[in-house]
Amino acid sequence: MQGLVLLALSQLVPSLKPCDEVSCQQVRKVHEIIFFVGMYLVSIGTGGHKPSLESFGADQFDDGEAAERKQKMSYFNWWSCALCAGVLLGVTTIVYIQDKVGWGVADIVLMCIMGFALVIFLAGRLVYRYRDPEGSPLTPMLQVAVAAVAKRHLPNPSSASQLYEHTASGSTTKRLLPRTNKLKFLDKAAIIEHKDDESAFTWQKVSPWRMATITQVEETKLILAMVPIWLACLPFGMCVAQVSTLFIKQASSMDRKLSRNFELPPASVFSLAAIGMIISVTLYEKVLVPFLRKATGSERGISILKRIGIGMVFATAAMAVAAAVERKRLNSLPSSLSICWLVPQFLIMGFGDGFALVGLQEYFYDQVPDSMRSLGIALYLSVLGAASFLCSLLITVVDHLIQQTGKAGWFGKDLNTSRLDLFYTLLAGVNALNLCWYVYLASRYSYKSVQARVGTAYSDDEDDVESRDATLDRP
Repeated sequence: MQGLVLLALSQLVPSLKPCDEVSCQQVRKVHEIIFFVGMYLVSIGTGGHKPSLESFGADQFDDGEAAERKQKMSYFNWWSCALCAGVLLGVTTIVYIQDKVGWGVADIVLMCIMGFALVIFLAGRLVYRYRDPEGSPLTPMLQVAVAAVAKRHLPNPSSASQLYEHTASGSTTKRLLPRTNKLKFLDKAAIIEHKDDESAFTWQKVSPWRMATITQVEETKLILAMVPIWLACLPFGMCVAQVSTLFIKQASSMDRKLSRNFELPPASVFSLAAIGMIISVTLYEKVLVPFLRKATGSERGISILKRIGIGMVFATAAMAVAAAVERKRLNSLPSSLSICWLVPQFLIMGFGDGFALVGLQEYFYDQVPDSMRSLGIALYLSVLGAASFLCSLLITVVDHLIQQTGKAGWFGKDLNTSRLDLFYTLLAGVNALNLCWYVYLASRYSYKSVQARVGTAYSDDEDDVESRDATLDRP
């Protein structure tokens, strides 16, 4: 909120207002400093609260209760709808205030809205469910790697009885993960050494850098298994980046008059994507999921990775449609094409967001270890951030390679001399090829499973006990 205050001051305080006169160079410099500090504060605040707030909201639901588990599946859908509703108001009402009244007034309105939201959030602090901090979530992963390397000479364990699981005499409430058969090398980190020699081995003196638990090993496997999925989602993120950049650039060069007295601001076209996402999420939650639950008997209806894959199909189609529309716009020059031609690509991309973006949020929250859920949402956001950088790199490389052949680049200062249609076609092709790779990865992916209660192969008193806990598969 401090960033919005500075942005408002940079527009309203006379001594900080930008100026075009030669004598105002120093004032303009002060304005730039205040303005960019405000922008960076907004960015820092968004990066801090967005992943934490979303995971905190999901933590309000108990995975151990079937009813609350289903409610949490719906939570990500309605969270995304709420965000889209905010985007819809932002690119329509706020943009209108900026154009017709002033940027300073718009910043004040946003500041008041943020203040009201903060009051609402703090009002519920006494009824929230809080997760106790468990230390750094990355340290156990590093301990697993060190322990596995230290015991690399030991043979791979043939059964879980050779592996250690710390249960704190049954007092811990931490959800435990059963052993899986993937990345078996890491299992060596949990191998019990010198178990028969009590003088050489005691549970109390064992170093966590020498002995990891089965759960710690499986948590490390979960993170490593996410890396290929994260990489496979980058092309989709590149498509998402076009909606707020080149799509808007297209809109600015088209006929935006909806009536004789009203011209649609270019930024307001983004509302079409938000509308598409709201429609797709609502249909998914109210129609598709209930039908699939009855048809398949699955609690979720459709697996998370399948949902993401459907969104990728929509994104590929949106790029193909965008290429066709841009080609038609270029062929219609010098007359301007109606902005209504952009409706299909925005809506289709919005439908894709409703499947893939919400699916990514749920995937990175649900499949990471319990202690890393805020970091999991950050991983989801990193897909979009890394994809934006990757898209910029692709534009630079493609433009350079084409100019090396002596031809005009695809990206000029004037959109009418650019070839965005070819760039959209390239993105559609890249996403189509990536979709094949993604389907292969998704078909081989093993979802996280947890145990309903504490109980493992070993306890602190070294008794070999059989687990009596039911394992809940989490698709």
